[in-house]
Amino acid sequence: MDKLLFGISGLPLGTSPKDKFNYSTAIDYIKSVGLDALELLFVRNVNVTENNRDKILKSKLENNIYLSAHGSHYINLNSDEISKQEASLERIIKASEGLQKVNGRSLIFHPGYYLNNSKSETYSTIKNNLLKLPYNRVDYRPETTGKGTQFGTLEELVSLCKEVSTCKLCIDFAHIHARGNGALKTYEDFARILQYVSDELGKAALKDLHIHMGGINYNEKGERNHLPLLESDFNFTDCLKAIKDFGVKGCIIAEGPRLEWDALILKNTYEKL
Repeated sequence: MDKLLFGISGLPLGTSPKDKFNYSTAIDYIKSVGLDALELLFVRNVNVTENNRDKILKSKLENNIYLSAHGSHYINLNSDEISKQEASLERIIKASEGLQKVNGRSLIFHPGYYLNNSKSETYSTIKNNLLKLPYNRVDYRPETTGKGTQFGTLEELVSLCKEVSTCKLCIDFAHIHARGNGALKTYEDFARILQYVSDELGKAALKDLHIHMGGINYNEKGERNHLPLLESDFNFTDCLKAIKDFGVKGCIIAEGPRLEWDALILKNTYEKL
């Protein structure tokens, strides 16, 4: 990609309690407030249908909005039951097909849990399952996860991207921060992550990153819940400085209860650096 886009996950809040959005009107709205991207939420079901796809696609094209989607919360490619691994693959495929219908680009998902397996065993099972996914012009992007019980450290996902050609990276800086019980404090902490990605996947990976960012509440076990950006200890200014210094391109999606307002804080901060 040739620039860095900013957007939100899910439907916007709007300016009034009376504001009610669907995906097509949400796209119109976020464009009007100065944002560039929308992450559709397929966490419970793939809610792009034959009834709404044309309206979503029309609004996307008219507003030149980047679309991604977050896949089901019911994915575990390392389940002890093969039937659940297969169901997880089917959910990922259906989500990618729904996103492809509206010319979306990136499907974000949490790959699974370690359960009673070793980290190496979990990695092997998840990798082998990801290799089964068909490519339909949608990038599969496993996301860095926020709890120690979840597969999805930066190192694990970078390794997957090396071995699975259809996979690209989704870095959730808030998740990394929470997983490490407040690990990301300084500019150097963020720069170290981006340098690692560049060293392992090449500078081209930095030109096509999908990033989640937002406030987060955590404890020694990791992520608890999202917070408004300004009510958390997440050092978004230094994170954005590192992103700018490394010439990162792609998309930053704001998560949390303040959605478009936090996304605009991120975009405005970045533009002033």
